[in-house]
Amino acid sequence: MVVEDTQLTEVFLLTVRREFDLLIGIVRHGQTDWNAKGIIQGQTDIPLNEEGISQATALAERLSEEDSIWDAVISSDLMRARDTAVIIAEKLGIPLLTADTRFRERSFGQVEGTTEAERAQRYGSDWRKQDVGMETNESISARGLEAIEELMKNDDGRNVLIVSHGSFIAQMLQTLCTDLEDTKLGNLSYSILERRDDSWFPLLHNCMRHLE
Repeated sequence: MVVEDTQLTEVFLLTVRREFDLLIGIVRHGQTDWNAKGIIQGQTDIPLNEEGISQATALAERLSEEDSIWDAVISSDLMRARDTAVIIAEKLGIPLLTADTRFRERSFGQVEGTTEAERAQRYGSDWRKQDVGMETNESISARGLEAIEELMKNDDGRNVLIVSHGSFIAQMLQTLCTDLEDTKLGNLSYSILERRDDSWFPLLHNCMRHLE
């Protein structure tokens, strides 16, 4: 069962903690000024804005009020993800693990720092199909899978919340859960995946109720 954009009940959370062997949570970072303006960030290191801090605080508050299922938080090293992770870890009173560059956003090459209108003007409306130096889906999947498998090995038995970036998360969700619908992920979207043997299954996908 995949729960979409709805509140996890106390019963569900207790069931998660009691019956499921291993979980990862995946959270997109809070809003930045570039997000608000529709500018592609990629691996450009842009900080959270006030709205982004408020969003991160809202998710942290939600998680603190739900039954505890997370043992640690990790993020990419980019400050918008790292600062989001700090807010969550401090509110929940759980360890903040060393940032991992493999959880960074996709590199968007030449189009980082541009708006949709600027991209269309320079490269045309099909800019995504052109060689603008973007990192490939295969590259993202490879580094993401490596990081997650290493995390599971080093933190055996701990449920870890990963704070990362929109394009990276979207690609990883498609890689880990092939039947999951590819939907637009908002800032502070929250998903939960369960490990069953060697596969991952979604329990919660792109939940945003903490921002309502």
